[in-house]
Amino acid sequence: MNKRTLGKSGLEVSAMGLGCMGLSFGYGPATEKNEAIKLIRAAFERDVTFFDTAEAYGPYVNEEVVGEAVEPFRKNVVIATKFGFKEGTPAKGLDSRPERIREHTEAALKRLRTDVIDLLYQHRVDPNVPIEDVAGTVKDLIRQGKVKHFGMSEAGAESIRRAHAVQPVTALQSEYSLWWREPEKDILPTLEELGIGFVPFSPLGKGFLTGAISDKTAFDKTDFRNIVPRFSEEARKANQALVDALGRIADRKKATKAQVALAWLLAQKPWIVPIPGTTKLHRLEENLGAANVALTTSDLKEIHDAISAIDVQGDRYPAYLQSLVNR
Repeated sequence: MNKRTLGKSGLEVSAMGLGCMGLSFGYGPATEKNEAIKLIRAAFERDVTFFDTAEAYGPYVNEEVVGEAVEPFRKNVVIATKFGFKEGTPAKGLDSRPERIREHTEAALKRLRTDVIDLLYQHRVDPNVPIEDVAGTVKDLIRQGKVKHFGMSEAGAESIRRAHAVQPVTALQSEYSLWWREPEKDILPTLEELGIGFVPFSPLGKGFLTGAISDKTAFDKTDFRNIVPRFSEEARKANQALVDALGRIADRKKATKAQVALAWLLAQKPWIVPIPGTTKLHRLEENLGAANVALTTSDLKEIHDAISAIDVQGDRYPAYLQSLVNR
């Protein structure tokens, strides 16, 4: 797989990474530990060198799984993790106090079985802690050799600029896909201006863009999508038009819907690195195959025209979580 550099930072990673959250959190019961480790190692064998985790995925369990999985080839991969919630639990609220950041970093180094974190993100902007204090704390950790790069997640343009002035931001991680293009308004221009890389999470619309989910799909009771307005039965029925449009283009390209959706992201900017997640080997291989799908200018225009004509229904987060983004 080709490599990409996240902005002007010099941090080189595989053109697609692996989002590891779903192995432990968010989409139903956790994958059995040995199976999760096997999947992560299978990704490395297929040239993935960028692995994304967070203390909040579990909490803590996902960092431990990733750490054990990549330990045999640690020097050949980039690990990204995140801080920002009280006790690593989103339901308990935000906490980006400097002492909490340092506490998380020390614990994460142990869980990840490493002596340095390649990319440390603030998971969500904390309005109770000046972003300059957050960036300054990570700057100190970088000076101490415990962290290499600073990242932010779901941050607004103003917060990104303020943080970047204290400690250069290597990457922003936010949702971006064919059914969530909001970052194109303010975020992508800001990142391009400042030389910051972009790491889209949920690049397949939390699975919807694969075509494997319909209005009749029943999710596990612990699946996060049960409380997402965009995954209500009515919204899924309305949003099927987007998947159908993607399918027509995929058929012509002799690719899958997921591959076209990921190839579209890769075609947007050379400093964009999607991190699709999965628990299944065949889905992993399908996703990575997107790197070989070449979309022409004509293809991209067709996709743009088709998607622009569709009004995607439903908010991407329930109200209490929506308030935590773009601060």
